[in-house]
Amino acid sequence: MKFIPLIFLLLISFTGNTQTDQKEKTTTYFFIRHAEKDLSDSKDRDPALTEKGKRRAQNWAVLFKDTKIDFVFSTDYTRTRDTAKPIAKSQDVDITLYDPKALNNPEFQEKTKGKTCVIVGHSNSTPNFVNRVMGQQKYTAIDESHYGKLFIVTTTDEIVTDIVLTVH
Repeated sequence: MKFIPLIFLLLISFTGNTQTDQKEKTTTYFFIRHAEKDLSDSKDRDPALTEKGKRRAQNWAVLFKDTKIDFVFSTDYTRTRDTAKPIAKSQDVDITLYDPKALNNPEFQEKTKGKTCVIVGHSNSTPNFVNRVMGQQKYTAIDESHYGKLFIVTTTDEIVTDIVLTVH
């Protein structure tokens, strides 16, 4: 009978370690497009967010408030950085800039393995990045009028799952 508590403790210990190991192997990516941008000047290649866009950026931070985010990535544009800022601030992490032309490289894969990340991009680069992470061509460019797509990609070992939500 003295062995039963010992066996029970060993089982709990083993189960706990397995869950920790599993969590360390799981990587979660939240991909979003930047919030609404100011379209009043068609020549402006780096417009700021509109008031609606600023509210959406704050709403993204609220959406992620109960999720521990390890990294917030953004392209180096005003609209993407300003979308990422409230999320990064609420999570007390810095924004890491990335080049949308160099997506999912080995350095990125290694840095994010086992982490939870928010990646802010554009109508064309966001689905492209999702496809690269997934290793398949599943998603096409986001319609220019849509700003609320949330792509969630989770990788555990060789298993990749994905879902797309629309957040209003």
